[in-house]
Amino acid sequence: MATIAIGNDHAGYALKLQLMEMLKDEFEFTDYGCYSAERYDYPDAAEAVATAIKEGKHERGILICGSGIGISIAANKVPGIRAAACQSFFAAKYCRLHNDAQIICLGERITGPGEAADMVRAFLGGELEGGRHLGRIEKIHAIEAKYFK
Repeated sequence: MATIAIGNDHAGYALKLQLMEMLKDEFEFTDYGCYSAERYDYPDAAEAVATAIKEGKHERGILICGSGIGISIAANKVPGIRAAACQSFFAAKYCRLHNDAQIICLGERITGPGEAADMVRAFLGGELEGGRHLGRIEKIHAIEAKYFK
């Protein structure tokens, strides 16, 4: 079983623990922090998880902050990373099928643990459909190559 990179800031700490407990029989996790509810800046967790994926240590990641938005913005600054802030099951499923996202970003203040677990399962179980989506992903790579030198 491949391990999943997981990370959070202080606002995502409780949801991370709940997800890891709920999903421990299905997935193994490498925890990139933070490790308490004490203040912790989300860019640090985002960079740690995104870098681990970029380096090939993991294929998929989960990032959690209060909304899922800030941590996704930070993770997407790592070239080659596609991190999707998801607030629904549909978004979690299709960010993999259509966008080949490597990281799902969740908001503890928005998404409850049961719904989050279902979203993570959909995300981790999905694979890129290919077809018309491949050209769109290539366009994303082209934008990235243009601006990240």
